[in-house]
Amino acid sequence: MIKKLTETKWTGVVLMICGILLMIFGIHRGEMSVVFTKAINICMECIGIG
Repeated sequence: MIKKLTETKWTGVVLMICGILLMIFGIHRGEMSVVFTKAINICMECIGIG
């Protein structure tokens, strides 16, 4: 049954829709600025500036 479920084209479509909805929910909650801030800090550590 699991093999049949993963072989259908709808599995990918459903997962994509769920991912998009979760991204929209996170953006609505204001999490995008937190993620960008953390990414910038990691980049600065790698470069050696921070």
